[in-house]
Amino acid sequence: MGWTEISISVARDDVVLAEEALEQLGALAITLLDDEDNPVLEPGPGATPLWPSVLVRGLFAAGLKSEPVLAALNRLPGGDRPENIRWHELQEQDWERAWMDRFQPMKFGERLWIVPGGMSIPHDPDNIEIQLDPGLAFGSGTHPTTALCLEWLDRQDVTDSTVIDYGCGSGILGIAAALKGAAKVICVDNDPQALQATTDNAARNGVDNLVSCHLPDSVCDQQVDVVLANILAAPLISLAPRLAGFLLPRGRLALSGILRDQSQSVGLAYDQLLEQVSTRHREEWVLMEGRRAKNAIDRP
Repeated sequence: MGWTEISISVARDDVVLAEEALEQLGALAITLLDDEDNPVLEPGPGATPLWPSVLVRGLFAAGLKSEPVLAALNRLPGGDRPENIRWHELQEQDWERAWMDRFQPMKFGERLWIVPGGMSIPHDPDNIEIQLDPGLAFGSGTHPTTALCLEWLDRQDVTDSTVIDYGCGSGILGIAAALKGAAKVICVDNDPQALQATTDNAARNGVDNLVSCHLPDSVCDQQVDVVLANILAAPLISLAPRLAGFLLPRGRLALSGILRDQSQSVGLAYDQLLEQVSTRHREEWVLMEGRRAKNAIDRP
């Protein structure tokens, strides 16, 4: 069995129209890709990571007739320009090889691994495997901010701790904490789809009894040992009293999604809230960590 891959280049504002058109044509899967090599920052909770120009790619079973497809796509903004539409036939083995070549198990720190479905890693009783397939949802471990958080978490002892993963996305950080021995993990996001993805991924990794999912407004009066927040600098600054206020005395906070030139502003927002602050870097990104300051007041 083969496959037909159809792609159309559209502006960011037309992505939904393109997705709907491909779905109506019977697409089995839809992927969004950068069409012009534009850098995109890790999105905040609920945000969709899109580029100025987006390649919307649909995967179809082989044998698709071109006439109705082209007629439907021609009605989309920019779809009347032939250079914006790409049609590619794939053999079964080509598709599987392309997927396997792109997505391989990834190791973070000494013990944490992300392992896509159907793959395996060398046996080691100390390894901690997070079963997670890369996809559209951010937080698969491939972004430097997520990698920084996983490497930080790999170094922490969270045994019997209570953890908040704020802006959980796929739930990867919260699930990693649960697999490392956390007693309770609270995953927070303002996107219901992210919460559903986290719920599904937690069940897949056998930690759904430890992980609970919440919208931000439903998380009140929590006092926890560890808070992880992998979002963006602006919400990290505005949420500073809330995030630090979740911490028990001497609790640990890890913040990521910060560009190097934003780290000073983020640091100032947490200046009176954290102590023993340090940073780690990967490419242009920064992770900031610290403990709740002894004189920090609880959030309002």
